[in-house]
Amino acid sequence: MPKKKIDVEKIEIKEKINAELERERVVANVCDEANVLYDKSRFGERVGEKFQYSFVEGLFLLETKRMDIVDSKNKKINFDDFVKKARRYEKNFWIRYCVFKDLRSRGYIVKTALKFGADFRVYDRGVKPGDDHAKWIVYPVSETTSTTWYEFAAKNRVAHSTRKNLLIGVVDDEAEVSFWEVSWIRP
Repeated sequence: MPKKKIDVEKIEIKEKINAELERERVVANVCDEANVLYDKSRFGERVGEKFQYSFVEGLFLLETKRMDIVDSKNKKINFDDFVKKARRYEKNFWIRYCVFKDLRSRGYIVKTALKFGADFRVYDRGVKPGDDHAKWIVYPVSETTSTTWYEFAAKNRVAHSTRKNLLIGVVDDEAEVSFWEVSWIRP
């Protein structure tokens, strides 16, 4: 996968999205900026008069200066504080974020894949959820993580049964990501 400039920077918004960190997600009122980011690159999910963002989406938008996030006491949250808070809910948050950021920076739309038993589903460039199916399901892992053949086979079977390619995002100690695509072959 070739590197590409972060696509969200190309999207012109007039103001930052104002959001609040609520337990396991980031929530913002519906506004022009949130609608533009959703329409152009599918950030968040609209639920009534709010947009809900996953932790990885919220941190990415915070880091790319598209969003300001406050806590329940209306205190602005910076990057490091956000990471600390997210890690309380998601043990593997930093690894997941590194993979999410790398894929988004390359121009891919990345959404949750919880119903597939994976971390993310990834759409090929130019494809939006609803227009077509995701091409990959992604499992982020640290380079120091070990797995059994049974766990690996289970991940591969999930990808195969959902007609998606399996992508393993391996994050090293410097937060650099390498991707390994796994596929079935018939001898």
